[in-house]
Amino acid sequence: MTTLDTASQALRPAVDPARGSTSAPGTGASRRTLTIGPHTIDTPVVLAPMAGITNMAFRLLCRESGALHSEDDGGLYVGEMVTTRALVEGHKESWRLVTMGERETPRSVQLYGVDPATVRRAIEMIRERDLADHIDLNFGCPVPKVTRRGGGGVLPWKTELFTRIVRAAVEAAGPEVPVTVKTRIGIDEEHQTFRDAGLIAQEVGAAAIALHGRTVVQHYSGEARWQAITELKELVTDIPVLGNGDIWSAEDAIEMMEQTGCDGVVVGRGCQGRPWLFADLAAGFAGRPDRVRPSLGDVAATMRRHAELLVDFYEDEGRAVRDLRKHVAWYFKGYPVGGEMRHRLATMESLVDLDAKLAELDLASPYPGAAVEGPRGRAGTPKKAHVPDGWMTSRELSTDHAARLHEAELDTSGG
Repeated sequence: MTTLDTASQALRPAVDPARGSTSAPGTGASRRTLTIGPHTIDTPVVLAPMAGITNMAFRLLCRESGALHSEDDGGLYVGEMVTTRALVEGHKESWRLVTMGERETPRSVQLYGVDPATVRRAIEMIRERDLADHIDLNFGCPVPKVTRRGGGGVLPWKTELFTRIVRAAVEAAGPEVPVTVKTRIGIDEEHQTFRDAGLIAQEVGAAAIALHGRTVVQHYSGEARWQAITELKELVTDIPVLGNGDIWSAEDAIEMMEQTGCDGVVVGRGCQGRPWLFADLAAGFAGRPDRVRPSLGDVAATMRRHAELLVDFYEDEGRAVRDLRKHVAWYFKGYPVGGEMRHRLATMESLVDLDAKLAELDLASPYPGAAVEGPRGRAGTPKKAHVPDGWMTSRELSTDHAARLHEAELDTSGG
């Protein structure tokens, strides 16, 4: 694809596998699947929820890409994290976020909660409205405004509370809707929680547990410790264990599974600006060498498709293009698009404006190789663990901590 189609017809698939793909050396991988409760996924890959990124438009884009080399949709695509309190209190935007599109099957919803009763009621309401086929519980958020109140990645330190929340979720969801858990290694090296979390999740009936191989202190910095995923897989034997952290390519995903023995992988930052990564993953896990190597024209077409999906999602063109602005740097990482043009694209005002600017690019420019691969998205540096005073002195939840824990659900944007 060397020219950009600016007509109104849908660009599907956004990257043409016949023209935007090349063959990489064979991986030797055999066909692998992932079973979560009653659902068997043909590619053992889960799209990680990312606040402000993985809305319905982006999920559909990844799903379309994953279907290029797959008999169905090439993975499990989880919605943005929503707080259980917001659902119980009837917040319209939160209910909109857990409402999936017709093409989203299975429908995967991620919830965040700190109170067992609220978590239970939110899931009951989701079941009553028939809005989910799978529910994921987030216990990995490292954002200080959440952890300083005892939520997110520091909550599993309180083992009884963690147990009650997961058990309440499993009971409310019933056998038809599997509940999975996502967590981190722990708060820091001295306060690790992943082993207990895995055993508890298995004991109370969770369908799987995913481990991000970093601590809360690390945030997204440094390297993910895959050895912890190995340890968890060796410890938790009755339910699938998924690995998360530093998967930037299909080869990384396959290597993680081979190294750790995990049953599937969770991909987050690696697909930012590269939704076609799911096509590579589907091919890699099917044992095929096909890899998408997009020209600049392919990238532009994918970005245009993303814009169309955002317009459909928001039903507001202005809001859609404003949302797309944050993706510009990721899409064009490593491509010959100068700083001035990147700035102009990052200030796009409409689809017509986007089309005009994309048309100025050298759309015939080929895939530039290693420059576009590797880490992307936020990394940052290790940060102090922000927790309530006295939080780490005991694994039990004190009366004082319990009284203020609800504050950890009041504002989780960016988590």
